[in-house]
Amino acid sequence: MAIQLPPLPYEPHELEPHVSADTLGFHHGKHHKAYVDKTNQLIAGTDLENADLETIIVRARQKGDQTLLNQSGQVWNHDFFWRCMTPEKAQPEGRLAEMIQRDFGGLDGFKDAFKKEGVGHFASGWAWLVVKDGKLVVTSYHDGDAPVGKDVQPLLTCDVWEHAYYLDYQNDRAGFLDAFLNHLANWKFAARMLEKAQATQAA
Repeated sequence: MAIQLPPLPYEPHELEPHVSADTLGFHHGKHHKAYVDKTNQLIAGTDLENADLETIIVRARQKGDQTLLNQSGQVWNHDFFWRCMTPEKAQPEGRLAEMIQRDFGGLDGFKDAFKKEGVGHFASGWAWLVVKDGKLVVTSYHDGDAPVGKDVQPLLTCDVWEHAYYLDYQNDRAGFLDAFLNHLANWKFAARMLEKAQATQAA
């Protein structure tokens, strides 16, 4: 079964003015679609042709197939990223809020750490909030690498490739990260991912 391009979880205009419909049209309809198409091309006729996306990523990393890892990782990362944004602004609650307070000294501390990681990440990649060994950690991965198979549970990510923000923010990556953190971050989704992490740990 071929890897599919999922629809956005909101209408393209719903994230405006922080992310424009034009940006989402290019980012989802052109860039994300290209990663899906290329991944399907790379796995066609191989033993991964009918594999799920996470299996493809893990196997590509094991085989040292950087081309397939980047393409399939970008598919997974984008699938996750769209769900990390929402037009319904909210604050972290419950266990997630408690862990942010414990591990970052509060929401502002988290935002500072996440923005620093994203701005400081050289060239293309992704900034992540993950659970590692029971703690919240901010990290980043280069190019199309994904957290799949890395012994972490991702909660939230922001794409810091230029195609994610250039139409709206030009070269102002920091401005894009501010908009993401202050207006778009989907804390309800992050809380669901935390529940998944805790369920996996308890199993």
